[in-house]
Amino acid sequence: MNKFIISLSLLFGAANLFAQDKLVYSLSLKNVVDLAISQSSAIKYAQNRDVNYYWRWKNHQTRFRPQLTLSGTLPDFENQTKPIVQPDGSIIFNQITQLETSAQLAINQPIPQLGATVYAASGVVRIQDFNNNTVGFSGYPVSVGIYQPLFAYNWMKWTRMTEPLVYEEAQKRFIEDVEEISYNASSRFFSYLRVQTDFALAESSLKNSRDNLKIAQVKRELGNISENDYSRIQLSVFSAQKALNNARINLKNADYELKKYIGLDQNQMISLSIPLDMILWEIDADKALAESLENRKETPQFERRLIQADQDLTRAKRNAGVNASLNMSYGISNSSNDLGGIYKNTEQQQNVRLAMSIPILDWGRSESQVKLAESQRELVLYDVDQDRQDFERRVVVQVEKFNLIKSQIETAKAADEVAASGYLIALKNFQNGEISITDLNISLAEREGAKRDYIRSIENYWESYYLMREVTLYDFEFHQKIYYTNPMLTTQ
Repeated sequence: MNKFIISLSLLFGAANLFAQDKLVYSLSLKNVVDLAISQSSAIKYAQNRDVNYYWRWKNHQTRFRPQLTLSGTLPDFENQTKPIVQPDGSIIFNQITQLETSAQLAINQPIPQLGATVYAASGVVRIQDFNNNTVGFSGYPVSVGIYQPLFAYNWMKWTRMTEPLVYEEAQKRFIEDVEEISYNASSRFFSYLRVQTDFALAESSLKNSRDNLKIAQVKRELGNISENDYSRIQLSVFSAQKALNNARINLKNADYELKKYIGLDQNQMISLSIPLDMILWEIDADKALAESLENRKETPQFERRLIQADQDLTRAKRNAGVNASLNMSYGISNSSNDLGGIYKNTEQQQNVRLAMSIPILDWGRSESQVKLAESQRELVLYDVDQDRQDFERRVVVQVEKFNLIKSQIETAKAADEVAASGYLIALKNFQNGEISITDLNISLAEREGAKRDYIRSIENYWESYYLMREVTLYDFEFHQKIYYTNPMLTTQ
């Protein structure tokens, strides 16, 4: 715990307050956001998901690189009676007792443009016959070949088109995730701040109500106040106490939710400061939209969805037609009583194999699959177009909302100052017997409403501030793109 407190102090230099012999940290909005994006469970999930896509990308890259493999059987022992075909075609059954070992070294290289695979291999087989007490070797010192699907769906070509977009999406999604966590942290910050404000107002109202009751008791003894007004003043004390109790419960709930989200110790006492460091500038909608289209994951996502629609249609068409494959190989081979003999006086080894599959009668299955893929492609084209428009509209609306906040904050601030001053005047007038408790309660409600409106206007600013960062991934304050590194990948 002590270590955590020290690191927290170094992180944001929080002001130290003492209440009930416990250390209280005053947290700013930036402190809360920094904690959320450094130690919350949400950031850990985002980092792990980003790592998952990183290794998916690495796996994709390795699929098109040469693969060198060593395979074999060691050993393959056989002791059984087997049918042996004789030169004249007859069959006799002999007892076979032999040990076979084999090894093969092969290298494969995919050719994505053709959907083919070329390979080269070298292998050797050793057979030891225990019945005849002989040892024989056979093998192929070298063999090269190619496997080429014909008229087939080329998955390698399409994968090379979609996987880079998937990885680009993942990289941009990680930055979006961090900004979304910042927004969620700010939302919880202001939920806490609203309740904290209500609690402070409730405490102030209760104190003033009790002071008013003391004054009313003196007036009652002097006969200068009616029983009805005295009862209403008593009722105001009970109402203020009830409001304070409710505010205390709400504060505990908000305190728990905030600490849980940012990964802070639940036993740590905190107090939030109102974030007044607002920079009220205007954002150009065209600039915001351009940055959003360049930085957000939606742009590669739209492109990938269109490519995948064409991919699914191509697959359906290819699978509905002739399916053929060509396998050709050329090499040298030999057999001998000793291992070195298979590399001498070798003979050519050639193989050409053309396999075909032609659908003749499938009761319209192939045609329906193609029509289905065509229909799904049209739906994707429509959906992508609608999603693109909605995305662009969201950015423009958010810019408009942000640009209107300046006047809202100025108005709410002025109203808060007027209402606070008016309440102090009304309280003094009430204590002097110049106005009724009803007039004082009206002034109190106006003060509390104005204070809440002012806090809400500040919340609207920061909500729009973080939303603008999230929907554009651009920092308009420092005029630069937003970027985060994943600490889980820095050692990769």
